[in-house]
Amino acid sequence: MYAVIRTGGKQYRVNPGEVVKVEKLAGKVGDEISFDDILMVGGEGEPAVGNPRVKGAKVLGRIVAQDRARKVIVFKLRHRKGYRRKQGHRQPFTGVAIESIEFGSKPKPEKKSEEGE
Repeated sequence: MYAVIRTGGKQYRVNPGEVVKVEKLAGKVGDEISFDDILMVGGEGEPAVGNPRVKGAKVLGRIVAQDRARKVIVFKLRHRKGYRRKQGHRQPFTGVAIESIEFGSKPKPEKKSEEGE
């Protein structure tokens, strides 16, 4: 089973048992975290696609790292003008180990009632 979650303005496809690096989240290493913004759940039969979210779905995980990514060099240069700027940046991230995907029943299409017979 897999799910597509949205956090930090980005979307991630997650499976139970894997570790994903997401934008920095509040919490300490070892804390449990749940994602409620689930866009899609699939893996068993027909996938459930939300509009915009899947109702009744939840992804549970545990924070395993609060770190910063590798340094990215930002270098600006104006040709033949003597302008050079060098700057580094390390983006903070949170490592989350996905423990489970909870999804009760898949949404069923609504039946139209037959009125006026």
